[in-house]
Amino acid sequence: MSIGDRLFGAASTAGLAVVFLGAIGIEAVGIAQTWGIRYWLAGGAAAVLVCALALVRRRQRAWTTAAALGIAGLAIAGAWVFHLPAEPGPAVALALAVLIGSALRALSPMPAGALAAGGLAVVAVAYLAARPHSSGASAVVAMNVTAWLGSVAVGLALRLLDDRAAATAEKVRQNERLELAQELHDVVAHHITGMLIQAQAAHLVARKNPRQVTESLAGIETAGTEALRAMRRLVGLLRDTDDAPPASAGPEQLGVLVERFNRQGPPVRLRLPDESAAWPPEVASTVYRIVREALTNVARHAPDAHSVTVTVGQNPSGLTVEVLDDAPRGGARVAQRGGYGLIGMRERVETLGGTLHAGPRPDTGWSVLATLPIDNGRMR
Repeated sequence: MSIGDRLFGAASTAGLAVVFLGAIGIEAVGIAQTWGIRYWLAGGAAAVLVCALALVRRRQRAWTTAAALGIAGLAIAGAWVFHLPAEPGPAVALALAVLIGSALRALSPMPAGALAAGGLAVVAVAYLAARPHSSGASAVVAMNVTAWLGSVAVGLALRLLDDRAAATAEKVRQNERLELAQELHDVVAHHITGMLIQAQAAHLVARKNPRQVTESLAGIETAGTEALRAMRRLVGLLRDTDDAPPASAGPEQLGVLVERFNRQGPPVRLRLPDESAAWPPEVASTVYRIVREALTNVARHAPDAHSVTVTVGQNPSGLTVEVLDDAPRGGARVAQRGGYGLIGMRERVETLGGTLHAGPRPDTGWSVLATLPIDNGRMR
């Protein structure tokens, strides 16, 4: 989870806590003015417990919801036996709505359905326990029915949106794997063609100069090794694994891409390794895709950026690609959180055994940093 996600989660939890405190306070004042404050103590304790469970629901959604439903049931029974104000009160109803909606959104269908049914059971028990001809009790029952229906509707709607987002993200990942597999297929075909040509040449050379056959065989062996590496990577992609080694080829040029971006966006400074290196083709295309996607995000989400720096570095342990911009902090970047371009980049990088990090910089701007491992001068 990124720093932005953690901050957003903390802010939402704090906001929800303020809402719960407000509901508990309103409930306490209302009962104090009609029944007397001592009649609220039992219901207030139940409200505090259920609201606390709602605030920590992300740790154990099923257990926190089940415990809250149990506390609500005890509150209803206590109110009926000791002639206390009708339960669940506004704070408990709101907290139960949050818990049930969260469960419906995140849990698997069986436990989510069971907890939603438990919430409906609490509403039914509250209706049966309500005293006849009591307008206050009727209002409490209506409030609980409305809260339950709202929690179910919102929970199912969010679940549908999450499922659609997950399906779209998976489609992006599959498309990225298929595209990379196609690139590797072309590499394999290239090496096999070279092997056939060298084998045919070896036959001709063997008739005139048998000593040169060794050089041809060495070339065939090298091409075969490269083809085997690429084929293993291709099979690994189709099997959805992460440990197959990639093929090998040369680097891809980025100057044209940067020059094209300079015409429509902030100036870009490109830094490349001092010495040219033979990058595998899928690694070179990945570098190009990362830079292209990062520059596209700058154009879309950081129009106030004054400059962008693209740095491609290589050392004995790995290859790094970093794209930095200096856009001021603001709301424009929020729209980027749900984008699928980053998902495709991460899928491609992780398939090659690397890592990808994207997020705000400590001072200002945005950073995209990808690393790809190298083992003995070759991509893993």
